[in-house]
Amino acid sequence: MTEQTLRPLDAATAKGIARAFLPARVLGNRYDYYYTLTKLRTDPLYPGVLDALRGCHAPVLDLGCGLGLLAHALRADGQDTSYLGVDIDAPKIARAQRIAARSGLPDVHFAVVDLSRGYPSHQGSVAILDVLQFLTREQQATLLDAAIAMLAPGAVLVMRAALDDGGARIRRTRAGDRFAALTGWMPDRPKHYPTVDELQARFDAAGLAADIRPWFGNTPFNNWLVVARRD
Repeated sequence: MTEQTLRPLDAATAKGIARAFLPARVLGNRYDYYYTLTKLRTDPLYPGVLDALRGCHAPVLDLGCGLGLLAHALRADGQDTSYLGVDIDAPKIARAQRIAARSGLPDVHFAVVDLSRGYPSHQGSVAILDVLQFLTREQQATLLDAAIAMLAPGAVLVMRAALDDGGARIRRTRAGDRFAALTGWMPDRPKHYPTVDELQARFDAAGLAADIRPWFGNTPFNNWLVVARRD
């Protein structure tokens, strides 16, 4: 991955994806549209994830998918791998299903799943984006072990996570995550921010080659991108 991927999606692509989230009625709620447009135009997450998955044809399981933005980004990027997004937030999943169907996204599916209780059956690539901090340390370990076991030959585990490095960014991240929980955008408060060493030790034990690097771009948060594959 190059420095260029630290930029957000280009304006035309971001606006094209965001249009799918416009309400069906002129006077409908436009919150999802403005949230999506702002996120895609300011956050370098999706270029990094798309770069990691590009050229890999294994099915993608998106754990904690929210509104399913990754599915839209994959199709806009010309990636046609099968996609399943799961999330604990049933209203978001309902909106994700409706918007994906309305947009005609092929081979895209969604389901309500509580990741603290279990995982769908899957063999392929796995995406875990902005999810880890909402699980306990023990739940994180269980989730990562499950995701690693799901990796098919040649598949990719790609994550973005807020990591605790003791700096000012992680303090801002904690405050932002608490605010997201208070406003109801996230279903729970953050529970544990892992360190680089925690993640690296787990990948080493599983025999994965992992690239872990800062990925906050122009955002104020302490987000890191993790791409792991078997040696």
